[in-house]
Amino acid sequence: MDLSDLIETSAIMPTLKANSKKQLLQLLSEKAATMTGIPEREIFDTLMQRERLGSTGVGNGIAIPHGKLAGVKRISGVFARLENKVDFDALDDQPVDLVFLLLAPEGAGADHLKALSRIARVLRDSDTVAKIRGTDDSSAILAFLSATPNSHAA
Repeated sequence: MDLSDLIETSAIMPTLKANSKKQLLQLLSEKAATMTGIPEREIFDTLMQRERLGSTGVGNGIAIPHGKLAGVKRISGVFARLENKVDFDALDDQPVDLVFLLLAPEGAGADHLKALSRIARVLRDSDTVAKIRGTDDSSAILAFLSATPNSHAA
């Protein structure tokens, strides 16, 4: 699975400004709503429910908030590179500046897990992460996300 199957240039926010985890999730929900046609509040509530189970901040300044919603037609994502890091209750207690929001249909099952695994694998690559942090160009970020080799095991 290539990340370009999950995200398009218009779903990349290369210089997002957020002051908190809640505001960040609200801004991501707003963008996802425009991409999917699902109400922003429904997306936000789903993300907040998932965060209550445990933070999706995976460490190294990266978070992968995700959720399943009935109205989602296909697995899709929104990516944000933050201008300033925000506290995200991450596993390593470090603030977050790269966020890949993943939304999936309720019945996605294994495909949802495969997509999460692929995102985590791509964002575990330190060269890719450095390149993403070094640009505010949406097309370049998409290219970096999509060009990562598959050689890293999940």
